[in-house]
Amino acid sequence: MKALDELTFDNRFARLGDAFSTHVLPEPLDAPRLVVASDAAMALLDLDPAVAETPVFAELFGGHKLWAEAEPRAMVYSGHQFGGYTPQLGDGRGLLLGEVYNAAGEHWDLHLKGAGMTPYSRMGDGRAVLRSSIREFLASEALHALGIPSSRALCVIGSDTPVWREKQERGAMVLRMAPSHIRFGHFEYFYYTKKPEQQALLAEHVLNLHYPECREQPEPYLAMFREIVERNAELIAKWQAYGFCHGVMNTDNMSILGITFDFGPFAFLDDFDAHFICNHSDHEGRYSFSNQVPIGQWNLSALAQALTPFISVDALKETLGLYLPLYQANYLDLMRRRLGLTTAEDDDQKLVERLLKLMQNSGVDYTLFFRRLGDESTALAVAKLRDDFVDRAGFDAWAELYKARVERDGDYTQEQRRERMHGVNPLYILRNYLAQNAIAAAESGDYSEVRRLHEVLSKPFEEQAGMEQYAQRPPDWGKHLEISCSS
Repeated sequence: MKALDELTFDNRFARLGDAFSTHVLPEPLDAPRLVVASDAAMALLDLDPAVAETPVFAELFGGHKLWAEAEPRAMVYSGHQFGGYTPQLGDGRGLLLGEVYNAAGEHWDLHLKGAGMTPYSRMGDGRAVLRSSIREFLASEALHALGIPSSRALCVIGSDTPVWREKQERGAMVLRMAPSHIRFGHFEYFYYTKKPEQQALLAEHVLNLHYPECREQPEPYLAMFREIVERNAELIAKWQAYGFCHGVMNTDNMSILGITFDFGPFAFLDDFDAHFICNHSDHEGRYSFSNQVPIGQWNLSALAQALTPFISVDALKETLGLYLPLYQANYLDLMRRRLGLTTAEDDDQKLVERLLKLMQNSGVDYTLFFRRLGDESTALAVAKLRDDFVDRAGFDAWAELYKARVERDGDYTQEQRRERMHGVNPLYILRNYLAQNAIAAAESGDYSEVRRLHEVLSKPFEEQAGMEQYAQRPPDWGKHLEISCSS
């Protein structure tokens, strides 16, 4: 394991030059202190977890100190926000400190969010507050634990720095990690500003560093775009299968690697609601839960437009046509597994749709339903779950179809079924009210709840002794929390 001063930097994005980013130093936080750190994320940098408790750790990730090899840069990009194009966005409060590679040869961006003003702050103060930093940290690590591709979060550093939002809050920084922070909006920026040389340099950078296997194809850029389409189809299938709502699927928030990042007003479904809107600023419901699938395709179309200098329009359209079938195949596979099924039948899609419609009309807890479905034999499980449904006759009819489907699926013991289902159906998810409880404690100076919740969510499929309160349905107030983009 390494000490903090033993990290090895290789700042490949910074070497692209000033057309792609601007050198900016972090603005230090007052009295920086550790709120929470992820041992699993630290292991990706080969760091000894014990270093998180040292003063230099908070100073480094609170903006007071910097590695000599780091080259902090604010990235420039643009993007479509709520359907409208914004010509220039960029890292308004974030800095790419540098790229670190580990003993396994993996490169990780160290991206510090809340580091102060940059040339792209657009009238903002460049800061992040404690509540949003905690939410991003918890979401990043919780999604990863669920098997959903995501950026990672190393730590949250709190402070005494006052920050004004709707009220005065405390400033914080979150250190997030990913193999790349390049977004769809990077390509859009150079496309719409008509800078073909820089766009070609960016395309080569992404191709060589992140999709080198595409070099072996007859049309490398087309192969890269296809890979991006496939990854995003799989990503959004996982969001939908596990009830995750991103909240702000602007093209500047879409990763070129098909991972989840830029967490704002996200939420996991409590009661199943296909029309759920987690961002109270999204008045038209553009980024509602059910709209995430078509918006994923819309965003890929925006990226395709930016790639027309490299790929023919016909080839782009044909590749875009793969998105929906790929999404549907991935989603149905996941839902079969959540239902405990190991084989495929033609009517499985209808079985899933019928169940979700019943859940929608009864306000059934999305996560707990699937977990309890695997607790006992099929007959016993559905008998107990029927009381959650208003339309009991409708549920009984579905249950008969489901029991028959399980019978046809294969010959395995209830213990095998339970183990298999509990391996894909989490007991613990990051519910908004749990995050809010942890935030409220942290804002009063008690970080123990944030750390406990992080620990519980790091093992979402395992029943953990003494943690029953984290697996309960939310109280009524917890279902109606309003989450905005303000952070």
